[in-house]
Amino acid sequence: MPNPGFRVITSITRPERALVDAFADIPVANIGDNMGRLSCVSAAIRPYGKLRMLGTALTVRGPVGDNLMFHKALDIAQPGDVIVVDGQGDMNHALCGEIMMRYAITRGVAGFLIDGCVRDVEGLAQLDFPVYARGVTPKGPYKSGPGEVNVPVVCGGQAILPGDIIVADADGIVVIRPEDAKWVLDKAIAHNAMEVQTFKDIAARTFNRAWVQKTLDEKGCEIK
Repeated sequence: MPNPGFRVITSITRPERALVDAFADIPVANIGDNMGRLSCVSAAIRPYGKLRMLGTALTVRGPVGDNLMFHKALDIAQPGDVIVVDGQGDMNHALCGEIMMRYAITRGVAGFLIDGCVRDVEGLAQLDFPVYARGVTPKGPYKSGPGEVNVPVVCGGQAILPGDIIVADADGIVVIRPEDAKWVLDKAIAHNAMEVQTFKDIAARTFNRAWVQKTLDEKGCEIK
């Protein structure tokens, strides 16, 4: 019998690991540029640990300031999962700290993406573990529920579904639907190759900037 608002879905479809791993060395900016610049998480979500994060989304949502279902997600997570928590942007309670981070590492969790706060950032600095969150506060959470695991959530302005590919680096985070991943990967690889050639052209002083004046001319810009 359905119980919306208080349920844990344990079975989700994850993309093949090789497809996920293929994004490991591609900058988030290049991925986002090839997705219409519409799939990046808000810059309000910032890194508080290791910068590079890559994995598949295991999603959580619950009442403001409550992390009961976050704990449950940790217990069912598979290696390579990124736990994505829709904390509704609340800045009054930390939804996790060093204990949960250390436990996540033993589970093989690839990182946390939290639209809310964390704590114990000094301890996190000593761990090889990525955590992206909206802020930091020492004030702890409640553990009362209800909540849901592995349902669609919103984090940093992006809708995230269970099994989505999450890629993060120093610039931020991008979300990729598994069914789009191969197309995006091919485009991003080509984009990287183009940038490498551009860097060479800049170094050789052969970088063609004619497009700037051409665009201004087409738009009727007056230059005195």
